[in-house]
This record gives sequence, C-alpha cells and structure tokens, in this order.
Amino acid sequence: MSNVTLTSSMRSNLLSLQNTQKLMDTTQTRLSTGLKVNSAVDNPNAYFTASNLNNRASDLDALLDSMGQAVQTIKAADEGISSITTLVQQAKSLANTALADKTKGAETAAAVDNYTTSGTFAAAVSTSTITVNGGTTTGTVSTTVADTINTLATKYQDALNTAAGSNIFTVEVDSGALKVTVSDTSKDYTIESSSDVSGVDLEGATTAAVYDPSETKVSAQKSYNDLLTQIDQLANDANYKGVNLLTGDSLEVIFNEDRSSSINIKGVEANSAGLDLETVDFSTEAGIKSAISATEDAINKLRTYSSDFSNAYSVVQNREEFTENLINVLTEGADKLTLADMNEESANMLALQTRQQLGVNALSLASQAAQSVLNLF
Repeated sequence: MSNVTLTSSMRSNLLSLQNTQKLMDTTQTRLSTGLKVNSAVDNPNAYFTASNLNNRASDLDALLDSMGQAVQTIKAADEGISSITTLVQQAKSLANTALADKTKGAETAAAVDNYTTSGTFAAAVSTSTITVNGGTTTGTVSTTVADTINTLATKYQDALNTAAGSNIFTVEVDSGALKVTVSDTSKDYTIESSSDVSGVDLEGATTAAVYDPSETKVSAQKSYNDLLTQIDQLANDANYKGVNLLTGDSLEVIFNEDRSSSINIKGVEANSAGLDLETVDFSTEAGIKSAISATEDAINKLRTYSSDFSNAYSVVQNREEFTENLINVLTEGADKLTLADMNEESANMLALQTRQQLGVNALSLASQAAQSVLNLF
C-alpha cells in the first residue's frame, strides 16, 4: 500500500493499533492454551528446560506402571506363602494326631516270641555267653548247683536285656519251662548262646507281632499325603502375569530411566519338593516323628521366604511412592516455566481491549483532520 499516503498522526495511531492487536493475539493464545511458552520462539531456555523435565516425568511414569505390577507380583507370592503355611501347619497337626494315637490295628503276623527249654533242667555249674541280633554287647548266664528254674529265669532275663541294651525281654517259668517274651514289637530278634546251660537251649529267632496302622493313622497318612499335592498346586497357581516367585522365577524391577537403579527379587521353590516334604508312612513312630520334623523345618523356611518378600515389597512400594512424588515435582517445575497466569492474562486482555478501543477513537480523530479538506469543495 505504498501508493497510499497517511498523515503522520494517522500512521502513528495505526501502528499503535497493530501493536495492540499483536499483544491481544498473544494473550488470546495464552488464554486458550493456558501456556505462556508455547514454542521455542516464545522462550527457548524455558521451552527446552520444561521439555526435558516433562520427558523425564513421562519416562518415570512408564516405569511407575511396572513398579505397580511388581508390587502385585510380590503380593501374589506372599498370599501363596501364607496359604501354603496354613497347609503345612495342617499337615503337622495330622502327624501329631497320628503320634498321639496309641491304638493298634489288626495283627498281620502272629507273634512267635516264646522260647521254651529243650531238654530237662538240671542245676549245675555252667556259664553261657548270650548275644542278641549279633550285637557286640553280651550277657552272661552263670549257674550253680543251688539254682532253681526260677533263679535261672531271672539270670536269663538279666543277660538278655544286657545283651539287647534295653529292658525288652521277660523270662518266666511256664509249666516247668522257660518262656521268653519281647515287649518291643517293632522288629525281629535273634538270640544266640555260646553253650547250653543246664539243658536249656534258647538259640533261635523270634518274630515280633506286626500290626496294621490304626484307622486314625491310616486316615491321617492319606490326608497328609493329599496335602502335599495341594501344596504343589497352590505354589503353581501363585503366578501373576506369567511370573511365579514360588516356582523359582525371578523379578527385576527398574526404578529410574537409565536403568542404573533396580532390585532383583529372587524366587524360591515353595512346593513340597522345595520344602523337603515327602510322602510319609505313619505305620511307625519314627516315620511320624520324621514327618513332624519335616513340617517344622518347612514352616521355618516359609517364614524366611515371607520375611524376604515383605522386605522386597517394602522397597518396591517405597520407590513407587517416591517416583510418584518425583513425577509431580518434575511436572510442577515444567509448569512453572511454561504455564500462564490466567488472572494476569485476563487482566491483560481487558486492558488491551480498552487500548484497542482508544486507538480506534484516536485514529478516527486523526482522520477527521484529513477529511476537513472536503469542506473546501
């Protein structure tokens, strides 16, 4: 528009209006976006600093999701340990019930636990060395001409128990003969003597009575072994999104954007094999006591596992909360560099609108001077 000539006052007012419009455009952009820095043109330093802060906050926000999932994975493992501990305690209770049960089931083998004299008893001076089950400890029977059969019974009883290392033998006189019985019915016994004493031959073997487990023990044994299957199934089911800390899986949790801060949570074997729990036989007291000991060891292991997972849970949860707070700090810092003060911008808009109206009026007054020339025609 170089061919149009404006008066000095009109051009001055026009430039003022143009500047006011530019300021209004800037203010309107800030009001609509809420930002005072919308691009690098507005403020390069503030724009790029805020961009870096927002990028880091975004990276941490992505890690925050993985931390939350890690917390859930640990919680799944801890719930599994709690339930497995309950099952192991139940197994221990079954074993204690079986141990407390002193009843016997049906006898499956007849007791052949009686030795009787062979030959005629005759008091005489004689000595015999007796061993039980081929042991190294021996008992000695020494008789005199003054011994009666009752005296002989006492001497044989003392010798047998000495050889056995325990008071399990009883020797009685039955119808003029010696009768030997065994109180321990858990195994067989073999008795050997170096020579016969006064016509008595006690060499030979005895078979202890064998009894089936009682119904209580049978039921407890079945329930115990069934619980081992349940423990295995529960350990396998304690997975979260494909990660199972109770079957040996490990979990790495990253805490910062350059992966320099992390925690590696090692999994455990919390099934029956990992806890050293095996199927049991409750037909003997030794088997029952072994089961009780195994369950106690397993409970101690589970408590250790629970403590370790609780510590890991606390660490991950603490880092999760820290990351949430750090994201807020970063975002707030970026906002301080780029956010517009809406109250200030609104006030600016009102002032600019007033200035615009005044500028229009001033331009109108300036143009009236140019129009006065028309009165000459």
